Amino acid sequence: MKAIELLEKHPLATELVRAWFMQRMIDSVKGDNEVPEDFKNFMLEQGIENDRMAVMIDANPRMLFDVFDENEIFISINITNRKFNYRIDNIINPTEYSTRKECELISITRAFEILENKLKPVLEDEGSEIVTGDNTDD
Repeated sequence: MKAIELLEKHPLATELVRAWFMQRMIDSVKGDNEVPEDFKNFMLEQGIENDRMAVMIDANPRMLFDVFDENEIFISINITNRKFNYRIDNIINPTEYSTRKECELISITRAFEILENKLKPVLEDEGSEIVTGDNTDD
């Protein structure tokens, strides 16, 4: 799945990824006296569109591993006999891929699904209180 399709299919996860990208942009110019403040503010106001994020994701899907790590979705890429597969939270996907990048793209597709489900509000059986999909009884 192309990154643009992934971003459009998972709006809650996309907003979290967008916030992560924006924070990285802010961090990259923070304290940089050579970048004018009005440009920094303009950059923040403009934000980042899905098509721009998609280009970066398609080029380097591995950069999103930090986003998923921060949300306790851990991806590992494994290699056996020059073939790649991935594991998310100790669940191995047995499909083998020819390249690491292909495997990374497929793994983030699954990670987006998991993240979207974690962020998606669900109705509790009792009453109409809304809770997030990752809440559990302690």
